[in-house]
Amino acid sequence: MLFQLLSFLRFLLRSGNAHGLHSPFVFGLYTHVIHHPGTFAANAVVEARRTALLADPTAIQVRDFGAGSHTGAGRTRRLRDIARTAAKPPKLGQLLFRLVNHFQPGTVVELGTSLGLTTAYLSRASSRTRVLTFEGCPATAAVARETFRAVGAENVELIEGNLDDTLAPTLTALPGPVDFAFFDGNHRYEPTLRYFEQMNRHRTDHSVFVLDDIHWSADMERAWAAIQQHPDVTLTIDLFYTGLVFFRPNQPKQHFTLRYDNLLDKLLEHTRAFGA
Repeated sequence: MLFQLLSFLRFLLRSGNAHGLHSPFVFGLYTHVIHHPGTFAANAVVEARRTALLADPTAIQVRDFGAGSHTGAGRTRRLRDIARTAAKPPKLGQLLFRLVNHFQPGTVVELGTSLGLTTAYLSRASSRTRVLTFEGCPATAAVARETFRAVGAENVELIEGNLDDTLAPTLTALPGPVDFAFFDGNHRYEPTLRYFEQMNRHRTDHSVFVLDDIHWSADMERAWAAIQQHPDVTLTIDLFYTGLVFFRPNQPKQHFTLRYDNLLDKLLEHTRAFGA
């Protein structure tokens, strides 16, 4: 937690907002999509499922292929605890919804399904979008399928198994490109870059990649920095909790660090978490 707190303070010092943004693309995305003030009908449906999971005492056996948890949670976990500590918060799910709703991708790939809440947001943003989501833990995948049924996410295909075995052949079999990708499957440097390169081979100049927890650890910050410098990447947006990656041609490489939250409240949250 100390690393995250210090990283957050560094972010505060270098981040900005819409004032002074000279990129019309980034200005429009930041003001009309990232900071969209409205709500969507999908929010209530997905959050009703979250509420049910937060009250569910069922215990499952969790198999974790990634970097583990900062909470020190063991292999046997209750669904309500996973929903409270591991599931992505509503604000991120709703951001993903708005991004998919804005860009209207044909194919979305999500690495890391968990309980299926973010997948639900991705799928409900556009009924024309095909969502492929990857989950390594069989018990968690079973709960995610229940989530998809509960929210009516009929355009989702869940691929179960270790990403090292399932990602490459699934991407190769796709009839078209990866238009949108959400990376939340492994919070380590080498796997993150490997999955990025695999996905990069199947994208277009208009694809959008979203990486979660880019300041979660020193490993993830290294991975984020390497992706920013990747020769195919032309534009990135660091929102602290999440990073957006674009491959727009015919423009100079640009990196933006922008505030997306009530940062004073978030700083207090980090301070309380560190002191707990």
